[in-house]
Amino acid sequence: MHIDLWSDLVCPWCFIGKRQLEAALAEFPHRDEVTIQHRAYQLNPGASTTTERTTEMLASKYGVDIAQAEAMQRNVTEAAAGVGLRYQLERTLSGNTRDGHRLVLWAQELDHARGQLLLERLFSAHFEQAQSIFDTPALVEFAVAEGFDADAAATMLASDAYVAQVQQEQQIAQTLGCQGVPFFVLDERFGVTGAQPPEVFASALQQAWDAEQADR
Repeated sequence: MHIDLWSDLVCPWCFIGKRQLEAALAEFPHRDEVTIQHRAYQLNPGASTTTERTTEMLASKYGVDIAQAEAMQRNVTEAAAGVGLRYQLERTLSGNTRDGHRLVLWAQELDHARGQLLLERLFSAHFEQAQSIFDTPALVEFAVAEGFDADAAATMLASDAYVAQVQQEQQIAQTLGCQGVPFFVLDERFGVTGAQPPEVFASALQQAWDAEQADR
């Protein structure tokens, strides 16, 4: 079974949704036969290459004051805590995630398993450690931490490699009816939208598995 997972690196619900899927997979009897592929989706592809505090970005985006933006963040932080994540949203920065997506797509192509670990590292760095995941030096360090070559990562990021793929994957998701992330597609025919509870993912996994077996 193959799962395509569209997410953005600065989407707090995407990391939560990833954890909910993992909880369902932990109980799925055919877990060893499931592969997960990161697909790029930018909530704000036109975001500046410079960073700003996420709290201020939210206040501007939704037309609320800082206190209201902080309250929004607290609600998400509580939801994250429910799946074992320790968010520090009040300390995070926001910026353009294109290069982060490019790095994960590159890493997945070189070594799928380590590419998935890199995705996890970037999520955790951003949400739990409030580290920048937007500039090339930081991204190269994250890649090296997962065993990738520093020069190769830096060279890729300095090029336009995977730029078209980031755009294409977003277009594919929108063609499939995706209006937000996280967005999960199982075996190209069963879709799950949002950070659903594990039981929802468990049901989708079983449906996809049963359909695959029926096709054989």
